[in-house]
Amino acid sequence: MAETKAPEDLYTAAPFVPAGADLATLRRAAADCRGCPLHRDATQTVFGAGNASARVMLVGEQPGDQEDRRGEPFVGPAGKLLDRVLADAGIDPSQTYVTNAVKHFKFTQAEPSKRRIHKSPTLRETAACAPWLAAELALVEPELIVVLGATAGKALFGSSFRVTEVRGTVLEREIHGRPERVVPTVHPSAVLRADDREGAYRGLLADLKVAAHALG
Repeated sequence: MAETKAPEDLYTAAPFVPAGADLATLRRAAADCRGCPLHRDATQTVFGAGNASARVMLVGEQPGDQEDRRGEPFVGPAGKLLDRVLADAGIDPSQTYVTNAVKHFKFTQAEPSKRRIHKSPTLRETAACAPWLAAELALVEPELIVVLGATAGKALFGSSFRVTEVRGTVLEREIHGRPERVVPTVHPSAVLRADDREGAYRGLLADLKVAAHALG
């Protein structure tokens, strides 16, 4: 039987999120999520990972090519850079929880044999995936959220969010019904794409030092 296509304004992961689940159960349930069309082309769901009692949660945009193939977040070049800059800022990467606003890889591909090119998710797609992030936040209960990039920021704060206007500051906001402290910054992939990579790295490091100081 052909899969029924829901109208775009009805996309939501909510029916797939089990109530009262722990992180391991959520991860298994997310593997079967059909809350938006992104699951059709992605290899698999890429759920969050890390310390379940982490003081800091890092939220990126979506999995990349390597993450999609391996089923783990932040295992590609951007993830390696993130581990390095976290350590330089005084935040132990092993004591963090990392996830993405969207759990499936969205990409374009001219031919099956060609490299898959990242494509930013829409606001409707990030909204559809929001129940997973809300469940992760409720279980991990981090003291601080670090938002990595504009798409993740818009997923949490809405379309008016501009990372360049608030990066490196500590914001206090209600997110998914919980009061949270948030430090926005750029996504580590932006550092890798920058013409002045060293300067971009220093900027990201400065923002994460603000996060480290906020943690005390």
